[in-house]
Amino acid sequence: MSILLGYLKKYWQLLILALFLAAINQIFSLLDPWIFRKIIDDYVTKFNTKTHDEFIKGAGALILAAMGVAMISRIAKNFQDYYVNVIVQRLGAQIYADGLKHSLELPYTVFEDQRSGETLGKLQKVRTDVEKLITAMINVLFTSLVGIIFVVIYAINVYWVIAPIYFLTIPVLGILSSVLSKRIKIIQKKIVGETTALAGSTTESLRNIELVKSLGLSQQEIKRLNNTTEKILKLELKKVRYVRSLSFIQGTFVNLLRNAILFMMLYLIYTQKITVGEFFSLFIYSFFIFGPLQELGNIINIYRETEISLNNFKAIIETPVEVKPANPIKLDTLRSLAFNDVSFKHASSTTDALSAVSFKVMKGETIAFVGPSGSGKTTLVKLLVGLYTPKQGTIFYNEYHNHEIDFDQLRERIGFVTQDTQLFSGSIRENLLFVKPDASDQECLEVLEKAAASNLLKRADKGLDTIIGEGGVKVSGGEKQRLSIARALLRKPDVIVFDEATSALDSLTEEEISRTIRAVSANREHITVLIAHRLSTIMHANKIVVLEKGHIAEQGTHDELLHLKGLYYAMWRQQIGER
Repeated sequence: MSILLGYLKKYWQLLILALFLAAINQIFSLLDPWIFRKIIDDYVTKFNTKTHDEFIKGAGALILAAMGVAMISRIAKNFQDYYVNVIVQRLGAQIYADGLKHSLELPYTVFEDQRSGETLGKLQKVRTDVEKLITAMINVLFTSLVGIIFVVIYAINVYWVIAPIYFLTIPVLGILSSVLSKRIKIIQKKIVGETTALAGSTTESLRNIELVKSLGLSQQEIKRLNNTTEKILKLELKKVRYVRSLSFIQGTFVNLLRNAILFMMLYLIYTQKITVGEFFSLFIYSFFIFGPLQELGNIINIYRETEISLNNFKAIIETPVEVKPANPIKLDTLRSLAFNDVSFKHASSTTDALSAVSFKVMKGETIAFVGPSGSGKTTLVKLLVGLYTPKQGTIFYNEYHNHEIDFDQLRERIGFVTQDTQLFSGSIRENLLFVKPDASDQECLEVLEKAAASNLLKRADKGLDTIIGEGGVKVSGGEKQRLSIARALLRKPDVIVFDEATSALDSLTEEEISRTIRAVSANREHITVLIAHRLSTIMHANKIVVLEKGHIAEQGTHDELLHLKGLYYAMWRQQIGER
């Protein structure tokens, strides 16, 4: 809850205003029974001593006063509701935004071990729960506290014995509710865990809907997700039983107390300790106190839910973000890139994914990495762009150590074409502008031409505004890759990385893209990094590095490696034979 208090401090002025308005609303609401008492004691029960005119004038004035305080109460209530909504909406949005911002700044390795839908589910849950808790605390708990203080003071003035009886019922009911709600907390924790897991599973299923439907696995996925839903349902029903039990016990206890107090006040009328008007006012005040107290169980339940959600949020916020240097070197242009004895091991692995890898490439040069599957090619690229941190060794950018670099700034100088094409829901233009929001239509058309995506644009019904669907579901695999390449080229990067860029393309399109890659390399304006399985796409590279089980097996130009007749030669002969 300390996190919530920290956020509330930012809105302390609005919070004080909302509490002030809530107090005004409650106090003026409580004046109505007091006015009712005055009418009964001063006029109704004294019909023998008051004239007709005195009754009309006196009681009428008090009725007008009751209408006035009711009007003030309603006005305060309207403003109270407005400012409470302002607080909860701003605070909820701030918590969600901070959680999202922190999540996006976490190291890449964190996301490898969890589902993105789970993080989103936790952030949405904490936002909803915090909004409900603050609303309940101000509108119910605080106003009840004001009412209790008012009634206790009033009861002391009427007959002091009544005050402690009213007061002592509150801690008894509070202790009872707290004991019963501890079980609810345990169940709620399980519910939140299962719900976030379900959110993650559902997100995965919908994101991979093409695979699910293509393999006829819809019913299997529905059954799998329904099993989790059944678990949540059973837990929810168990929680409902506890909540209803709590509500029943509270309601029974409150009813017992109210009737005990009612009997006591009737006895006080009988013994002439209080007047009829005082009795009716205190009887009405009992509803102001005991009514909200019956909601105490719901408030405790909301508190328990929010406590668990805030703990999940705290776990996200306390996860260390990607480390950045205190005074990073600013790279205006990336002229050289070098690995010096770099080794890396995945947390779940027993062996190094890369071991003692060294190479250097300059601006205008093209370097290619080849090797069997699992040889460490993709890991090397993730090290290059800072998604992984070397276990040993150093990566140099313009001769600067990787610990001196702000990778967010470095990545702005990199164009990245991944093996698995990543496109967003929206139009062709929106996908291109994702990396360069200020690019003109002419620039977009030029890079589409370079990426051999002209045919896609020609058959698109709305040109650049054509919608391609989430993940590019409305275009072919080859067209997705071309759009990805166009997007990388639009950035005009210092380093352009092609990670198996032609793996999803047919042989003719592969040749077109290969020509584009060779053209990009030939202008000598970039450092070009190629990761390839098909060796025909990297023959032009200035240096080819052959990886095997994380080690550099051999390196050189295409001709030099063929002359060595090693692993590269064997791979080349195999692919030539396939043709």
